[in-house]
Amino acid sequence: MSLKEQRIGFVGLGRMGANMARHLKDSGYTLGPVFDIIAEVKQSLAEELEVPAAQTLAEVSAGSDIVITVVTDDESMRSIFFGANNLFENGSGTTFLNCATLSPQIHVELEAAAAENGAETLEVCMASSITQARDGTLYLMIGGNEGTYQKVKGLLDDMSVNLRYVGESGRAAQVKALVNMVMNINTAALAEGLGVGDALGLDLKMLQEVFSQTGANSRVLETDAEDMEIRDHECYFSCEHAAKDSGIAIDIAESLGINLPLAKATFAQYERMMEIGLGHYDKSGIAELTFKGRNA
Repeated sequence: MSLKEQRIGFVGLGRMGANMARHLKDSGYTLGPVFDIIAEVKQSLAEELEVPAAQTLAEVSAGSDIVITVVTDDESMRSIFFGANNLFENGSGTTFLNCATLSPQIHVELEAAAAENGAETLEVCMASSITQARDGTLYLMIGGNEGTYQKVKGLLDDMSVNLRYVGESGRAAQVKALVNMVMNINTAALAEGLGVGDALGLDLKMLQEVFSQTGANSRVLETDAEDMEIRDHECYFSCEHAAKDSGIAIDIAESLGINLPLAKATFAQYERMMEIGLGHYDKSGIAELTFKGRNA
């Protein structure tokens, strides 16, 4: 059976999961049941894509050859795989592709548990956002059994613009944690630079152009600088998720006896955004803490 003939179920139908499902349907893949803890979200996408809305997680596994999960954190992942009526029920023979940014350890645990249940898992860490999910141009970092990776590589190719097989289970999560840690530090630093520039009365367009031609350049300068200036914080990657992912990187470092003062300072800033009720803002919203005269 070709990959396009295999039934692909989805668990977690937020903007990433839903847009990945839309892209695969448009690309000629066969979708299986979909599931989300918010019933309205699940029903709406199921009707849009003309697929079953699963009432339980076990129904997703029963109706799928491959299941793609996109949930928020380790606790949510443990719930869907180890809680009542979980994905491992009816999961024998199923391949689970887990896309959320999680701790490395949970991926190692899941791989072992999957083997005990006759299933396979792969970590599929995403370094892109909503538009790329919809267009099939994600950057994906893969961890787990290389044989499993090769079996689903065609599917992953159709979801991405670039694939990187990192190594054994947990390795992709380690890399993703470091990617987001550095991104978050860069975002916080940019917010401080623009905030001080604004307080000095500098032309921020000029300042951004100078940054782009010097050592101050970064990817977030391209994606977030204008949003920081005009206070457009429509969410693509939330402050809440930024805090979570920086926390994962800090935990990894501390387990190795390494101190990360910049990561910790950035983590504290994103925690502050959550404390004042702005955790739902895009990560660019951290500028609300650094521009003089803003409410935060």
